[in-house]
Amino acid sequence: MALPTRTLGSGTTALTVSAQGLGGMGMSMVYGTRDDVESTATLHRALDLGVTFWDTADVYGPHHNEELIGTVLRTRRDEITIATKFANHLVDGKMTISGDAAYVRAACDASLQRLGIDTIDLYYQHRVDTSVPIEETWGAMSELVQAGKVRFLGISEAAPETMRRAHAVHPMTAGQYEWSLFTRDVEVDGILATARELGIGIVPYSPLGRGLLTGTIQSQDDLVANDWRRTNPRFQDEEMQSNLALVGRL
Repeated sequence: MALPTRTLGSGTTALTVSAQGLGGMGMSMVYGTRDDVESTATLHRALDLGVTFWDTADVYGPHHNEELIGTVLRTRRDEITIATKFANHLVDGKMTISGDAAYVRAACDASLQRLGIDTIDLYYQHRVDTSVPIEETWGAMSELVQAGKVRFLGISEAAPETMRRAHAVHPMTAGQYEWSLFTRDVEVDGILATARELGIGIVPYSPLGRGLLTGTIQSQDDLVANDWRRTNPRFQDEEMQSNLALVGRL
């Protein structure tokens, strides 16, 4: 089955993907207990339905999600446009952001090994390391493209000026930002305007409002005990009831 497509980026850095993508984070962390059998079945079903644009990151698990997706890539690589990310990682149990050139190269090699592939279709800088000039990070990312390890480059949750500086080093194909009916920041903070000016595609993450827009969540009781959303403000009792009233109207 084929879905409509969208083109991220422009010119020589344009990447055509399925209009609907599949994010892997919840299969490995944040939204409750892992179920590799169910997740693997979901991945194969997504491909059968034409959802061929997949998103993961080395920190999801950590590492587990790339390894999980790698089991499907072994048999269906030609069907999948795979995006993964670097920068966020755990050091002694604490989330750390790294963007120096040596880390970029090492992270890419590790992701390629876990995914079991030779080339990553879209490689994102997951978060910006403010201690490292963006030019250094993107210089190293550009070298990955030249080496054939990565096809296209992207960034996540970067400010407009940072996008511009990175794009000047190597043309940016995509920016990934939270965007949904509950999260509209990109429409007013300059992100969309900058992306349109520079010809950069936008890939929304959490487009279903972290589950609120699915109609399956009516209270915190619908979230398992270890679900991160139990600590998220939009899922707290008073706020959640206000948000659910909006979902009902929608």
